[in-house]
Amino acid sequence: MTECEEAPSRPTTHELELKRNATTSPGLVTQRLHLIVAFVLAAGHTAFAAPCQFEAQGEGRVAGIVDARSVRLDDGREVRLTGIEATVATKQALTSLLAGRDVTLRSPDDTPDRYGRQGALLFIGDSDTSVQTMLLAQGDALVSAEITDKACATALMSSEAEARRQKKGSWADPSAIKNAESPDDILAGIGRFMVVEGKVLSVRQAGAMTYLNFGRNWTRGFAATISKRTLPAFESAGMTLKSLENRRIRIRGWVEGTTGPRIDVRLLGQVELLGANEPIGVRP
Repeated sequence: MTECEEAPSRPTTHELELKRNATTSPGLVTQRLHLIVAFVLAAGHTAFAAPCQFEAQGEGRVAGIVDARSVRLDDGREVRLTGIEATVATKQALTSLLAGRDVTLRSPDDTPDRYGRQGALLFIGDSDTSVQTMLLAQGDALVSAEITDKACATALMSSEAEARRQKKGSWADPSAIKNAESPDDILAGIGRFMVVEGKVLSVRQAGAMTYLNFGRNWTRGFAATISKRTLPAFESAGMTLKSLENRRIRIRGWVEGTTGPRIDVRLLGQVELLGANEPIGVRP
């Protein structure tokens, strides 16, 4: 080494301390934590996204309420609210919520029904809560069970269950849920969407149809009917129809029949298992 060359300098103890402080100072640590949290939130956004956030199928302003489940937008489109069935209060509640409001339509697809209506969940403005959820939470609608997406179906059913627990809206009426042991009360609702609870006394198959019988008299008592084509949905969920015998369940659907009342079960969500000693109308 020549006299003109200097030996490489080593950092002093003071300089090392400054570097340590620079990398561990509270401000820098906080900044890094913020970045980590932001990254985690961004990465988990999809996993924690609100349910029922299907693909947007257009926007519009509500120009009128057609009926208890349909609205007309200012561009002429008629939209049917999917996932719910109406009660006596639904149309008035829809008017209060939607008249003149800007809405976003969300649905797995935009295929119109046979009446030309576009089925969708409606969201007001930038809200991530659907109008259907709002109606159910107020007790102003019933879950129809037509939505098969598990997360969305569960969210809608939970909103209805909470309103039922708090006896809001239609659930304030003790007769809102029909007793399967009173078939005449159910038969009086022919052509209406009803919720019925009771114990399945027997499960019988006749041809391609399975009957969940809630009464001893098969012709007069209430029964739920399930066709052979619906069985795969129950099997996929790990539920055999025979296992429902002697179980308390809740059935929802359109009441039909001439002698004994019937509800035709076409969707898995129409059937809910209840606890053995559970009071009527409580379980979600």
